Amino acid sequence: MNTTAVILEGPKTLGLGQVTLTDPGVDDLVVDVRHSGISTGTEKLFWSGQMPPFPGMGYPLVPGYEAAGEVVEAGANTNFKPGDTVFVPGANCYGDVRGLFGGASNRLVTPAERVVKIDADMGPEGALLALAATARHAVAGLDTTLPDLIVGHGVFGRLLARLTLAAGGKAPTVWEIDADRAKGAAGYQVIHPDEDERRDYRCIYDASGVSSLLDTLVGRLAKGGEIVLAGFYPEPLQFSFPPAFLREARFRIAAEWTRDDLVATRDLITHGALSLSDLITHSVPASEAENAYQTAFEDPACLKMILNWENAA
Repeated sequence: MNTTAVILEGPKTLGLGQVTLTDPGVDDLVVDVRHSGISTGTEKLFWSGQMPPFPGMGYPLVPGYEAAGEVVEAGANTNFKPGDTVFVPGANCYGDVRGLFGGASNRLVTPAERVVKIDADMGPEGALLALAATARHAVAGLDTTLPDLIVGHGVFGRLLARLTLAAGGKAPTVWEIDADRAKGAAGYQVIHPDEDERRDYRCIYDASGVSSLLDTLVGRLAKGGEIVLAGFYPEPLQFSFPPAFLREARFRIAAEWTRDDLVATRDLITHGALSLSDLITHSVPASEAENAYQTAFEDPACLKMILNWENAA
């Protein structure tokens, strides 16, 4: 099978092209993608050429790990059937073209064990499941503390705030330096960091991915407080030791989601505990992919860009 996919040939060199799909097996699904999201974290680093060494990286590649679509073929050993709506966290099925992360494609082949069934009514919001699951992974689990300060009010910061409220936590403060991005809060306060005088935060979640912020954040901690590194950082992280020493600061790295996070987040959405509304600001046909990626990465007004793959074959 051949299909149309976004192909990143090198830094800032991207467009649609034809790729050959690997043949599906009895454990695989063939999925027609309806919507795929553009990540402003890791995908931006690949697009810009700033990604540090990472397993599987290299060009050319099909980017994207946020895809929602319909099963058109289901292997005999799967529990899916044609017509199921699913979320697919990327795929590696393009022969000589790398699948990192492989979700920005009109059609893909993937092991069924990677896929999560979702409600068809989610529409484009179905492509946001991995990002929501990443936020859920950061706040859930043993020995985790809910944030009382979140740095950054992009989509990820908003999801962290919404999950904090869904977990019964106290409304966090959110820092944002862009006036437009500061809008859209529901049940929590968004302020410019210069307007915040607090120096006693118990737990700060950084959703900005800005490597140079650590000293600033340490200065806002209470004694014994924790900083959760929830972004992805292209540069080495460093901080001044004496202020962190005086506060007995703790640092935690929030890893990516697991399948359990995908399922748990799907269930939160299904039961109305978590909303993905008002996060998608831009949606364009996949044929406009080249401009869409640039907009997603360079326009601060773009919270989330979605590619629509209908009629893109």
